[in-house]
Amino acid sequence: MRTILLLSALAIAGQAQAQDAAALLNDYPTAARAEYVFACMAVNGENQRSLEQCSCSIDRIASIVPYEKYVEAEAILALQQTGGERSTLFRDNALVRGAVADLRRAQAEAEILCF
Repeated sequence: MRTILLLSALAIAGQAQAQDAAALLNDYPTAARAEYVFACMAVNGENQRSLEQCSCSIDRIASIVPYEKYVEAEAILALQQTGGERSTLFRDNALVRGAVADLRRAQAEAEILCF
């Protein structure tokens, strides 16, 4: 009887850990994933193969970079595109470069694995 209870407890604990891991990997909202896929397909072609590759790409990025860091890096990249002196704050800063570098590394890995 103890063995059955122990095995049941281990199974429940393992299932809870799997759900926690899945939640961590799936912290990107569906709309954010869809937006990425639409933009990716606009660049790579609007066909089934591109859909699969772009979906793979955002899934890979999501497995490497938490959503909060992804949003931060995307905001920095958008701000770098603006003109004027204020945009220099988002170009010549080690903290900013680190956030963008993490996203770039994830994108490079995704490109290698998915395209």
